[in-house]
Amino acid sequence: MPSYTYPCPLRWADADAYGHVNNALYLRFMEEARTRMFQAVLPTGETERRRHAFVVSRAVVEYRVPLQYREDSVDVCVRVAQRKGVWFELAYEIRDADHVYAEGATTIVAYNLDTGGPRRLTDTELAFLDRYTES
Repeated sequence: MPSYTYPCPLRWADADAYGHVNNALYLRFMEEARTRMFQAVLPTGETERRRHAFVVSRAVVEYRVPLQYREDSVDVCVRVAQRKGVWFELAYEIRDADHVYAEGATTIVAYNLDTGGPRRLTDTELAFLDRYTES
């Protein structure tokens, strides 16, 4: 299955008193991987970035195994689970070679910040999403 993988570093401050990575940070890990993945398709100019933005309309995390703080990073694997005309869903696994620590999903809406509303995905964006979509 095609996916984008981001090696996400852990910080000492990510851990709670028990040495577990705080559950709220899993959303940050997903955001970091998604943001890095989409750098390849986002316009560089501010005007075009505003017209071709993306917003998260839904986020879900299912925790599988506690992630203990350590110096090694974890992999955040991202793939496109579904796509429609103005939105798509990304599926995530936060993992290493031994464990899947969490699975998640975000629904992302293509958005025009200038008009304050959704917009259709462009052909360039659809082609980009196809690279990470299971056939």
